[in-house]
Amino acid sequence: MNTPARCWPPFHRIGWLVPDHTYWNHNSAYHKWLVRIAAEHAGGVLDVGCGEGLLAQRLAPVARSVTAIDRDPAAIERARARLDSVPNVTVSETSFEAFDPGPQRFGVITFVATLHHMDLRASLTKARDLLAPHGTLAVVGLAPNHTLGDWIAAGLRLPLVRAAGVLHRETRDIGVAVAEPRETLSEIRRTAAQILPGVSIRRGLYYRYLLRWSNV
Repeated sequence: MNTPARCWPPFHRIGWLVPDHTYWNHNSAYHKWLVRIAAEHAGGVLDVGCGEGLLAQRLAPVARSVTAIDRDPAAIERARARLDSVPNVTVSETSFEAFDPGPQRFGVITFVATLHHMDLRASLTKARDLLAPHGTLAVVGLAPNHTLGDWIAAGLRLPLVRAAGVLHRETRDIGVAVAEPRETLSEIRRTAAQILPGVSIRRGLYYRYLLRWSNV
C-alpha cells in the first residue's frame, strides 16, 4: 500500500516563505494606522524590529525613505528578499541598541511587537533622541494581563478578536522570533510618561497597546 507523500511545511503555512506574501494577524492589523502616520510626515521612517519586512514594504510608498532594522539574521534575509526591488528601503542587520544612524533623524519611528524584546526605558529614550523635530514615535506593543481590569478588557474583546481572525484568515506564526512581554501596561504608562511628556497610550482591540508621541 502506497503512503501519501507528506508536504512540509503544510500548504497553509508556506505563504510566509514567499517574499511578496501578505498576511493578517494581531500585529499587521495595525499597519494601516502606522502607514497613515507615516503619510502625514512623508519623510524618513525607521522601522525597529522589521521582521520579514511587510510593514516596511507598506510604508515605502508614503515615505521618502525607510530604514528597516532587525537583529535576527533569518528575519533580515527574508526582509531583503521581500524588499529587494523597493528602492527607498534600506535593510540592516543590527539591534536597536547598536544602531547608529549618525546625524540622521527620522520623521517617524515604529515598533511593532518589538519593544518588549528590549529595555523599555533605554529604548524609549533612544527613540526620542532619534526623532526629527515634529517627528512621531508610534508603538504597537504587548503587555501581560496583570490586573482584574486587564483580564476584563481582554475578555470583552475576545468575541470580536476571534471573529476578525476568521474573517481575515489570521496567520499566527510568521516564523519570526517572539518573546513574552514583561512590563505591565501601568508600568509602561509610567515609564513612558517620564520620558515622553504628553504621550498617548491606549488599548487596541487585538490585545495590543498603541503608543503615540510627537516631538514638539
